[in-house]
Amino acid sequence: MTVASEPEGAGPLRVVGIGASAGGLEALEQLFRAMPEDTGMAFVVVQHLSPNFKSQMVELMGRWTRMQVREAEHEMPLAANDVYLLPPNAELIVSAGRLLLKERSEGLALPIDQFLRSCARDLGDRSIAIILSGTGSDGSRGIREVHEAGGLVVVQSEESAKFDGMPKSAIETGMVDYVASPREIPALLLKHFADPKAASLDADPADVVKLGGMRAVFALLNERYGIDFSSYKPGTIGRRTERRLQLNKSDSLAEYIERLRNDRGELDALYQDLLIGVTEFFRDSEAFELLELQILPQLITESLSGKELRVWAAGCATGEEA
Repeated sequence: MTVASEPEGAGPLRVVGIGASAGGLEALEQLFRAMPEDTGMAFVVVQHLSPNFKSQMVELMGRWTRMQVREAEHEMPLAANDVYLLPPNAELIVSAGRLLLKERSEGLALPIDQFLRSCARDLGDRSIAIILSGTGSDGSRGIREVHEAGGLVVVQSEESAKFDGMPKSAIETGMVDYVASPREIPALLLKHFADPKAASLDADPADVVKLGGMRAVFALLNERYGIDFSSYKPGTIGRRTERRLQLNKSDSLAEYIERLRNDRGELDALYQDLLIGVTEFFRDSEAFELLELQILPQLITESLSGKELRVWAAGCATGEEA
């Protein structure tokens, strides 16, 4: 199998991470029956599975789509128009365009969060997160990182989900771009990425900033918030502005500027997107939970016997380390 990181006639590979739990089987069927076989994207399905569960998902999904469906293997390269499934009793991440597997760790398991976080860090704005039916909140942390990386976040509508816990938790983060039923999601994805303007900006997101009209955007932001964004990193400004432009289906920057002049809510949304902080002191909550419950008690116990205990605090953008 060849790695399709750059399929012919398309840009770099986009990877769709799909999280599903209770009630997710029906949602997955509806999603993949409506998904064309030649989107140019790779799909990775992460479900909550019991460790000893004998999955028949490869066979099942083979009835729903003409794309090749396979169980993920360690160091398997991602390819366009293929579907990959998380095996039972395993954890999955993506790194350098390859899937990496490891044995499922004990304790709280959040496989959807884990995979989406790796997508955001490895793929940036080429990562796409889809959260389907399920209980709990797995996925809500991962979509935050996908959003912050400039990726796309889509969530199943609560009314169409058999179990709305995961969709509801995701929507409440405020980091969701689209909410739709599983049947509607494929057409939504195709429409979102079919925008020729977006394709023309893929190579250099900073091109958005080079357009003279950006001065008008900066002026509107400065007038309302008293912040001059003209000196911010061009690449970041470009990606965030392009993102808002696509979500509003504006045909040109001029049309989007007119929207900003007449829609205070959109101006606020752009402002919030530009100010997204990608650092947070307790960002990896599972790691800090492990530190609190297991590592620190052990270190403190050892220090009681006279062993010296030193603590360093790393700085971060939010100032929480203080």
